[in-house]
Amino acid sequence: MATKIDKEACRESYNMVRDDNSDVNWVIFQYDRHTIVPGTQGTSYDDFKRECTNDRILFGFHRIITGDAMSKRAKFALITWIGDGVSVLQRAKVSTDKSLVKEVVQNFAKEFVICEEQELAEEYIKQELEKTGGANYDAQLE
Repeated sequence: MATKIDKEACRESYNMVRDDNSDVNWVIFQYDRHTIVPGTQGTSYDDFKRECTNDRILFGFHRIITGDAMSKRAKFALITWIGDGVSVLQRAKVSTDKSLVKEVVQNFAKEFVICEEQELAEEYIKQELEKTGGANYDAQLE
């Protein structure tokens, strides 16, 4: 059976993460049988990492504050998590299902596909996002 997405519910969660007045920094989009729906959301990146278990596929949308002493800005990442215990058949569907998520999650600085827990390190994600954005005045202080 083909996967569907609950666009309205997912868009609402997506917009909450993008909203400068919201405390929510991340949301996951997960499977509910054959439909992708919004799941857990939160403020702590560590809480997101706990959602990334070996037996699941999920799509995470994150707001991470980057910048330097002169300029702070929000950058957004789309993270596809594929756990070690996920079957080959499920893995094969990820790219098709991710295209459904991208119909809702359209604005992000960088996309990640992560299969190993060490790649989920918040500092790594932040460094990669910083590479996508403008001037870094802290570099002049070195």
